[in-house]
Amino acid sequence: MKKRLLVLMQLLLIPILSFASEETPIDTGVTAWMITSTTLVLLMIPGLALFYGGLVRSKNVLGTMMHSFGAMGIMTILWIAVGYSMSFGSNILGGWIGWNPDYFFLKGIDETILDAGIPEYVFSMFQGKFAILTPALIAGAFAERVSFKVYLLFIALWGLFVYNPLCHWVWSEGGFLYNMGAAGAIDFAGGTVVHISAGVSGLVAALFIGSRRGFPKAQIRPSNLVMTLFGAGLLWVGWFGFNAGSSVESGLATAQALTATQIAAAAGAFGWMILDYIFLKKATALGFASGILAGLVAITPAAGVVQPVGALVLGFVASAFCYYAIQLKDKLGYDDSLDVFGIHGVGGIVGALLLTFFIRDSWMADASEAAGGSWSVWQQLGVQAAAVGIAIAYAVVVTLVIMYVLKAFGGLRSSERQEMEGLDRSYHGERGYGMVNPN
Repeated sequence: MKKRLLVLMQLLLIPILSFASEETPIDTGVTAWMITSTTLVLLMIPGLALFYGGLVRSKNVLGTMMHSFGAMGIMTILWIAVGYSMSFGSNILGGWIGWNPDYFFLKGIDETILDAGIPEYVFSMFQGKFAILTPALIAGAFAERVSFKVYLLFIALWGLFVYNPLCHWVWSEGGFLYNMGAAGAIDFAGGTVVHISAGVSGLVAALFIGSRRGFPKAQIRPSNLVMTLFGAGLLWVGWFGFNAGSSVESGLATAQALTATQIAAAAGAFGWMILDYIFLKKATALGFASGILAGLVAITPAAGVVQPVGALVLGFVASAFCYYAIQLKDKLGYDDSLDVFGIHGVGGIVGALLLTFFIRDSWMADASEAAGGSWSVWQQLGVQAAAVGIAIAYAVVVTLVIMYVLKAFGGLRSSERQEMEGLDRSYHGERGYGMVNPN
């Protein structure tokens, strides 16, 4: 009798057990790492604020830092409202953008667990930090001369019509760049989506708005390089979440990306220091901080696919290219205030293209299998070049459209009085350094 009762109970439990096995269990290890990564990427925003704030004149420190902090507010709201859906939803409008009603204000993912074993809330918040950081980067290109209210409108429009479509094309399974070639355009953590788009858009905006008053005749010096170095350090730390977190796991790929990130940042900093010694006979703090960023930007698209030697080369090469780009800017005379294009744009292009020559053999083998035959480095380079070209062209065109729209409503540019008084007093009614001379 007991045996029959036990068999009956087992039969009754079969549907329940089968249903439970179909649900993806939460992997607490991966979830913990992704929450940590999300936090680290958020740390990059105040890191960027410190980095940029130290590079401008003292009368513009708070105003410049508020560009980063303002993005934390407005871009988060836009991301949960429509950004996540536009970036990771199913294709609509011919694949230009995505959409999923369940992602509208995240209302349909309350209990969703992704195949990676993490709540979808965690993934959406991780990706949301990228959507904050990217437009905040652009602010450095037109620092010290932009209206704060119109800047907020600019980044809102830019996030909706530049960042979200690019994110969908490159990182969504339905995106055409994600599916280009044997294994898609490689952008592990945002070389194309984040840095190239921000760098190119920053250059367009800087040229459209025009130079700071007095540039280049008046000497415009950083107010606090200690702040800039501290910001660079926070960015370096945060970048481990940025790159290693993009593996969306807690395993071998995470370790590979983390290692490549550390090596490239060190190589970029060391390479820039060497160039400073060659041309200036001194190792400058600003140069070291710039080299850190050049190396980090270059490894961002490549972190998950290159070995340590590749990371080392990318860091060194990126520092040289970015160093030259900044020298060229000075010769051409345009005012990209904080070298957004010179570091993020150029570094992103270098990383996205040159990673091709350092891809792991195992990755190429998988690509060849996906291609149904063989897949060469040169074929992948063609895919990378196409993705870079498309990102540049799209960012240029849409950013220009946004600039002309804003111009019709008064433009981004501050008035001469506001600019001479400084952004801190003009837009925030405060001073960053109390009684210190604001010039």
